Amino acid sequence: MAPICVIIGTGPGIGLAVARRFGKEGYQIALLARSASTLDDIQAELKRDGITSMTFATDAGVPEQLVGALQQVAAHMGPPEVLVYNAVAFTPGPLSAVSPDDLVVGFQVSAGGALVAVQQVLPHMRAQNQGTIIFTGGGAALTSFPGMATLSIGKAALRMLALGLAQELAETGVRVRTVTIFGIVAPNTPFDPARIAETYWDVHSQTTGSQDAEIRYQG
Repeated sequence: MAPICVIIGTGPGIGLAVARRFGKEGYQIALLARSASTLDDIQAELKRDGITSMTFATDAGVPEQLVGALQQVAAHMGPPEVLVYNAVAFTPGPLSAVSPDDLVVGFQVSAGGALVAVQQVLPHMRAQNQGTIIFTGGGAALTSFPGMATLSIGKAALRMLALGLAQELAETGVRVRTVTIFGIVAPNTPFDPARIAETYWDVHSQTTGSQDAEIRYQG
């Protein structure tokens, strides 16, 4: 059977590009996102490229929904060999004006959902002693930008989650990496989604040979 790659937080940028890159290598793609219409559009694009995918509408910030969606993935497609966590949520504006609820929601999507996803896929990966978990990080984890403090808090939490998991699983066959992107993702730039997706594939296929838990993508 074809290996499975799960992408949580699938959108028309990095999510679609990663789906295409792994699909090109024969992976079947499980697409997870909040918007069913977005998922349908992305699935249609992948189908035109000859890539097999299934869609699962879910909110990464609601643990029960995410667990249910990943259980459906396992039931309909099989356990994943690769997990890509690309979901993010934040409230723009000065931190002094952000409500605690908004802060918690952003944290839950950026980091809480990542932990939920890992805990769902990790038992099988451990049993097989192989698998790859990739988080979409951001330079905001290291530098707070005006009006984007809630993004920085969420990405900083995700970064530490990734580094902690990489340390925990270092002696196993499960590879954990965060691709920390230091720029604005946009087509036809050094931060083109397709170029970034190539880095994700390199992480999984070990093309670069790097054992660093954090891959800093700077264009």
